[in-house]
Amino acid sequence: MLTWLALGVVIAASPLPPGLHERSICVEGLRRSYLIHVPGTLAAAETWPVVLAFHGAGANARQMLRMSGLNEKADDSRFVVVYPEGTGVGPLKTFNGGGRGGAMAERDVDDVAFIHGLLDDLASLIPLDSCRVFATGISNGGMMCHRLAAEMPERIAAIAPVAGTLAVRLPPLPRGVPVMHFHGRSDGIVPWTGPNLMTPRFLTFLSVDATVAAWRQANGCPDGWTISEFENVARDGTLVRRHSSRPGRDGSEVILIDIEGGGHTWPGRPNLMIFLGKTTRDISANDLMWEFFERHPLPPPEASPP
Repeated sequence: MLTWLALGVVIAASPLPPGLHERSICVEGLRRSYLIHVPGTLAAAETWPVVLAFHGAGANARQMLRMSGLNEKADDSRFVVVYPEGTGVGPLKTFNGGGRGGAMAERDVDDVAFIHGLLDDLASLIPLDSCRVFATGISNGGMMCHRLAAEMPERIAAIAPVAGTLAVRLPPLPRGVPVMHFHGRSDGIVPWTGPNLMTPRFLTFLSVDATVAAWRQANGCPDGWTISEFENVARDGTLVRRHSSRPGRDGSEVILIDIEGGGHTWPGRPNLMIFLGKTTRDISANDLMWEFFERHPLPPPEASPP
């Protein structure tokens, strides 16, 4: 049930019930859609954190839901997951995360405006905690996370991209944005060292090293890494290291999860496409990113003077 205010703002009289919901909105003349997973563990009397989860190029929201396993993590840890849908032909969708030229129509789609509209719409449906909106995604969806952190840091508290590097320039930021970046050193789709001879010529993106260096500089993190190694329990041909910066502005961290032997995959989840490379089972990306997100909410807005 929705209640309309005189100013045209929609307020949820009661939040969405537990389960999976589909929603569409119109943004700049385009009909855009997204999925919302509401765990049954959330209480209507509290505000709800949200994780935006972006699919990769050539995929869609429902594929991201199945591939990431984030619904199960949301049920256990009590947050809402939102799966935005990109634009494109049929089920093969992409996001404008930057780094595209040539004749690709999606380069002109304003996906930042889409996410602004999505969050406004979502706030009419659930008791959204505006200080705890986070973003993750894989490949092109990971690049979209970087873009959102760069262009709407006032609404995105922290990001945790998987296998998707920076494809936009970082502007001067009003605050430090915490970043946890996951990447396999044997990723053949978004290579660790940046575009190679196998990369389509219309795509540009930074290497992993340049991506984390850009975020460390933007956040004012001191030089140097603290490096630790995860226990190699799965014996699956991968070895995982955590590179942690010292805190920068506003306590922001930059953390690189470096997966030696890892491919273009979601750590801790089954990989049904062998050509994408190995998936590490030594860690769970879902567990690590949620621990990271919990440490990094946006600061509450300052109260207006009387």
